[in-house]
Amino acid sequence: MLLQLKDLSKRYGTLVVLDGVSLNLDSSQRVGLVGANGVGKSTLIHIITGEVESDGGTVRALPGVRVGSLPQDLGGLRGTLGDLITAALAHVHALEAEMRSLESEMDGLSGDALTDVLARYGEVSTAFEQAGGYDLDQRTDEVMRGLGVGHLPTDRDISTLSGGERTRAALALLLLSAPDVLLLDEPTNHLDQAALAWLESTVAAWKGAALVVSHDRAFLNRAVNQIVEIDEHTHTARAYTGDYDAYLVAKHREREQWEADWLAQQADLKELRIAVSDQQRAIHQTKATRKVGGDKFAKGFFKGRTEVAITRKLDNVKERLARIEADPIAKPPKPLAFNATFDPRQLDTRAPLVASGICKHYSGRVILDGVNLALGTGQRLALVGPNGAGKSTLLRILTGLEKPDGGEVIRSAQSVIGYLDQHGGGLDPSLTVAQAYGLGLAGTDDAHVADLLNWGLFRYDEVRRPVGVLSVGQRRKLQIARLIGSGANVLLLDEPTNHLSFDVLEAFEAALDGFTGAVLAVSHDRRFLERFGGEVLALGALENSSHA
Repeated sequence: MLLQLKDLSKRYGTLVVLDGVSLNLDSSQRVGLVGANGVGKSTLIHIITGEVESDGGTVRALPGVRVGSLPQDLGGLRGTLGDLITAALAHVHALEAEMRSLESEMDGLSGDALTDVLARYGEVSTAFEQAGGYDLDQRTDEVMRGLGVGHLPTDRDISTLSGGERTRAALALLLLSAPDVLLLDEPTNHLDQAALAWLESTVAAWKGAALVVSHDRAFLNRAVNQIVEIDEHTHTARAYTGDYDAYLVAKHREREQWEADWLAQQADLKELRIAVSDQQRAIHQTKATRKVGGDKFAKGFFKGRTEVAITRKLDNVKERLARIEADPIAKPPKPLAFNATFDPRQLDTRAPLVASGICKHYSGRVILDGVNLALGTGQRLALVGPNGAGKSTLLRILTGLEKPDGGEVIRSAQSVIGYLDQHGGGLDPSLTVAQAYGLGLAGTDDAHVADLLNWGLFRYDEVRRPVGVLSVGQRRKLQIARLIGSGANVLLLDEPTNHLSFDVLEAFEAALDGFTGAVLAVSHDRRFLERFGGEVLALGALENSSHA
């Protein structure tokens, strides 16, 4: 075991973040750390590195074990790439120097002394080999090229790099240092497809231990062999053997068992309540028919004893019933489902949403230039492109929240548009969760609360909280709830998988599978795009062209 985390806890004021989290990391163990935003995944990483102090529990590493992670503040990196590479490889150079020293020392030794030196030499040479010391130049070149920074000159100062280049360079330096325990917090950010594939294979082959925080399900499927989930309600951790797909199968089995246990308990409750009613009726009948006195004394005596027996039986049944009612199994939430407010047949020959020649610029910078788009009934389009290409701007124009500088958007009179923006900007922080959900929707406040509870998106103690105190993940769940409750028949989704725990994400995607309306989604999520099943379009392909 390289690293042991035992009963770690952390709170900020009254907010519990981690509660008794334990985890062991060993060689070749690659753990994907998952959970909703705000559950403490990054906090756990920072506790391991010593950047954050826990309120309880321990972090223990074997003597000599090196733990490596990306620094929180990349601005703290100073110097040229060449200097930083040399510093990252200092451990490897130190091992090589010790090997040379031990080789010189062997010349004048014999017997036990030689045996001891040979044993140490074996340890050092093995560590040197595992760190890639025998092909250091080749390995350095491979890592730098793999992460897309191999073209940068080594005399380039890292402070002159772009944000994305600096992040990729820092990741390369971390991997070159070959720590025994590798800690990665959302490592897929700022990586193109080639760099992402390279990192997946590198982490999958990591000889030490790795702990990776990631929302990229495809990455987790290809790089890790265990999933650890931090529950957003209990703040505890649970481990699942295997990759993401194995974790998903285990979660589905847990759901099936939950449903079976709940149904069985409901049957028990029904049976016990009937038994209570029957026993109470029997006692009443016994009292009503009891007659004491004269030659009827013996009969009354035995009826009295019967009443005592029935009463004892009733008490036992009531006790069993009270135990269950004191700690019942929660009812499994209903699956998320969209209920579109239109008959798709009415739009068979018409597109619910058409954009023609859309142009947009900010401060003289062209963002969109002649975008043409026709979204047909039941059609699914996935819009991709680099950051800053104007994807989110286009969605805001399609919803009517932003006006184009040129062109027009035609929305069918029957179109009810549901919009999921990236940041939850449309949520009023002063409203409660229930009020924000019900804003503009039909139904009573009690009905809105029931929706949120039945879907399992919020607990009862959360529906009266102000939106302003919600975590990013909770705000995202509120957005999902509003999207489902709106009865929309056209969905415009901007990075819909961001900030969601995997259970909510999978439920949301399942709901999309059954949606019969039109969907336009902006996403970088490979797993989402694979399941989405629609046509994938690059934003540039829609400019000065037509699509139907």
